[in-house]
Amino acid sequence: MSQKDSISRRRFMTLAGVAAALPAAAAVLGPASTRLANAATSDSLPTYAPVPPSALGPGLNADGYFVDRIADDLFWVTDSFYQAMFLTTREGVVLVDAPPTIGHNLQRAIDVATSANGRPNKVTHLIYSHSHADHIGASGLFDDDVVRIAQSDTLRLLKRDRDSNRPLPTLTFDDHHLLEVGGERLELAFHGPNHSPDNIFVFAPAQQTLMVVDVLFPGWVPFKSFAVSQDIPGWVQAHDVAMDYPWTTLVGGHLGRLGVRQDGVVQKQYIADLEASTRAAIAVVDPTPFFQTYYPNAWAIFKAYLDAVSSKAADPVIAKYTGVLAGADVYTFLNAAAMLDSLRIDSGNLGPFGDHP
Repeated sequence: MSQKDSISRRRFMTLAGVAAALPAAAAVLGPASTRLANAATSDSLPTYAPVPPSALGPGLNADGYFVDRIADDLFWVTDSFYQAMFLTTREGVVLVDAPPTIGHNLQRAIDVATSANGRPNKVTHLIYSHSHADHIGASGLFDDDVVRIAQSDTLRLLKRDRDSNRPLPTLTFDDHHLLEVGGERLELAFHGPNHSPDNIFVFAPAQQTLMVVDVLFPGWVPFKSFAVSQDIPGWVQAHDVAMDYPWTTLVGGHLGRLGVRQDGVVQKQYIADLEASTRAAIAVVDPTPFFQTYYPNAWAIFKAYLDAVSSKAADPVIAKYTGVLAGADVYTFLNAAAMLDSLRIDSGNLGPFGDHP
């Protein structure tokens, strides 16, 4: 079944519908939410460039989700902000991630898919892409007997976090794990720290589908500060790792649509352009005015200088990608700031703050 031949065709709950529901939600949630809803309709809010239609995913059904077959018995589900993937087998369902914003709709989506293909609807295995709560914070909704699989560092991080909504994995691996359930197969691999110390790649070879979360954002620029990644060089390298897999479909963990290989090509170019622009900005922005204005306030000096470099680096990239990648004008400044910090700290490109003559 193609994406056009969707299991869930109804488009009742669009993002516009969510916006329209804000006043009603505020009435339920109380005065603080009323103030928030009023603020959200204020003329003081910034405006941004329109989202290119190519960046948007399919409409949601009345329950607020969309589920569809990727290929064979592999499916995906989204609420337009987060994504999960699941493999239906003769023995049960293998779920990859459990985002809280999808929540109980995960099981509803699984029920729809398995009722159509005649497979069991019970989740028997749950793979954690990484430890972050926004991607696995609904894993506690599933039974205790579910086999929870993760990279070894995920176990370490979850022991630290002590979050009952993220039960500890029961099966861990260091570098690679081959999961075979009910005649189906997923290849799990850890290629080093990137977005987080434990973020893994989940590949479905029969379906030519790769799931890697918080690395590629099909149709959009990366979330702020390169997806708030803890290892920027590792995160950039993860793009090459992802593109080395023989996938035709990508599940990126965020937003409303699946990815194709051209999405990876475009994002890699965006990052390359931003790096080149940041290097050029480092070379030309003079810190002297910031010293003259703010000395002896060291933090003010550095903030003003770093903001000036980030702005100069971001401007031409925003101009190039507005209308090409959604959110180019929203997060490119913060992505430039992350690139600047990485070039300074990881690459030693200190610009005027290098060795004192």
